[in-house]
Amino acid sequence: MSDALTLPAEARERAGKGASRVLRREGRVPAVIYGGKEEPTPIHVEAKELVRQLGTGHFMNSIVMVEVGGKSVRTLPKDVAFDPVTDRPIHVDFLRLAKDAKIHVAVPVLFINEEASPGLKKGGVLNVVRHELELVCDSDKIPDDIQIDVSGKDVGDSIHISEVTLPAGSESAITDRDFTIATLVAPSALKKAEGHEANEGEAAAEGTEEAAGE
Repeated sequence: MSDALTLPAEARERAGKGASRVLRREGRVPAVIYGGKEEPTPIHVEAKELVRQLGTGHFMNSIVMVEVGGKSVRTLPKDVAFDPVTDRPIHVDFLRLAKDAKIHVAVPVLFINEEASPGLKKGGVLNVVRHELELVCDSDKIPDDIQIDVSGKDVGDSIHISEVTLPAGSESAITDRDFTIATLVAPSALKKAEGHEANEGEAAAEGTEEAAGE
């Protein structure tokens, strides 16, 4: 998993929309830490640092140590609200974590050994049904991604969750069905389009020859 991120914060003394607007004008983003059988802790963080960490691409699946009031609080980001016009973050929710907590996360899927897939080598296409897997993980063992080996996969084959070996401490959040993650399909739409154009071309050529013969 990714190393834990550290995010400095300050306690938020006033709540409400007006106070939040003031904070945003000052380059801060209102946030709250909740959960862990404790009262919610309103905080605010520096907008530039938050944007930088969001830019890492794994902020939502990382443990974030929020430093506030001389203490480090172990959290997991649960929601980031963005301004619909500027696309800037305007509020963040952090879930307070116990060390042995189990958490629900979405982990990206990464397909490997594509060069060892007969279906892909002959021009097949990997049709990805799920780009992320919903997992329940130990809070200190969140995987960066789930690698799925497509060696030996041919056109017509499917990859189901039952074929995937998940890392220790992780299990699928969906347990009532053996869902499909990806299928290997022939580029049939392309072939049909090419075949249709070829047939039209042959028909036109035959028509021209017949006209010439007459």
